[in-house]
Amino acid sequence: MYPLKDQACIVGVGETAYTRGSGKTDLALMLEASMHALSDAGLSPHDIDGIIPPPLPSTSEHFAANLGVEDLRYAVTVHMGGASPVTSLQSAAMAVACGVAKNVLVPLGWNGYSTMRVRDMGSKSKGNGGGSGAPGALANTIGEYYLPYGANVPVQWYAWLATRHKELYGTPDEAMGTVAVTSRKHAQLNDKAYMQGRPLSMEDYLNARWVSKPFRLFDCCLETDGAAAVVVTSPERARDLKHDPVYISGIAEGHPYPADDIPARPDPFTIGLSFATPNALQMAEVDLKDLDFAEIYDCFTYVVLLQMEALGLCKRGEVGEYAQGNRFALDGELPLNTHGGLHSEAHVWGMNHVVEATHQLRHEAGERQVKDAQLGLVTGWGDFGDGSLAIMRR
Repeated sequence: MYPLKDQACIVGVGETAYTRGSGKTDLALMLEASMHALSDAGLSPHDIDGIIPPPLPSTSEHFAANLGVEDLRYAVTVHMGGASPVTSLQSAAMAVACGVAKNVLVPLGWNGYSTMRVRDMGSKSKGNGGGSGAPGALANTIGEYYLPYGANVPVQWYAWLATRHKELYGTPDEAMGTVAVTSRKHAQLNDKAYMQGRPLSMEDYLNARWVSKPFRLFDCCLETDGAAAVVVTSPERARDLKHDPVYISGIAEGHPYPADDIPARPDPFTIGLSFATPNALQMAEVDLKDLDFAEIYDCFTYVVLLQMEALGLCKRGEVGEYAQGNRFALDGELPLNTHGGLHSEAHVWGMNHVVEATHQLRHEAGERQVKDAQLGLVTGWGDFGDGSLAIMRR
């Protein structure tokens, strides 16, 4: 057995309200979600000795000072964009399994609508992920090769991947629409979902305006304010806490080559998840057919389809046919983004996907509960295709 399998588990989850106009700082949002996660676990801030904050201005030291964590034994930050939350779980699991830390807090949140909207990307004065705001080689690639040609924001960069795939394999628009419509349908059963009360039909989807072809309005995720957090500990310590633990059975990260330049890749559809998937499945000792649900990072609908092929749920070029019928519904073969995802619940870099998977495996998701859920999958997608994958079990 792989030494990391089932050696760490999630024992607490917390979220803020998902809004547009929080009136709070990023740090305040994350502290609120963290306190909810600690309360959910039955722990106090003084029990935390590991913190993995997101790659935003607030550091682990800020969290420790505000939470009253006097003995911080483990602190690290993962710089993988939307793949950071799941990859952070990997780091937390390693820290716990190796005895470096006992209880690790993984918070993530931002004012993704109020202060960090996509329309500011590429601006030298804002720099939120574009231009001078991106780190290292990523900033050089964007600033020197993408921005001069008008490719300023993610919807344009990922449109290259979607357009290439669509031209090669003829994937119909309705396949992307299935992802958007399914997410919105599930969000109607989720009181926290920003889009609850606003249903979406396939006709609505197809009639929406273009943003950057082949992406229409409803192919794009939400911009929201909010935060989510989880607490990771060992199975031994979990026995004394409030909830049955959710085990991290398999987890891995992967990076495309070259990681920071989509047009330079020999194969644009070999993404980070292509490398992470076999490693996570081998660690968990499960097969994809064993899954009860999947929470797949959904910044854009076509990104979900690309990940499905990289996961091996279908062969390359066959996702258009795979995404047909009732497959992704709550009572379907593979329920997808059961909370509404980034498209219809909120955009919290995918940490809300981890929270939802935990609720599903605890059997506490209410009307959207997948019957008898025992095994779930969560993916992360960041930057230009970095990927991460967690296989979680009850």
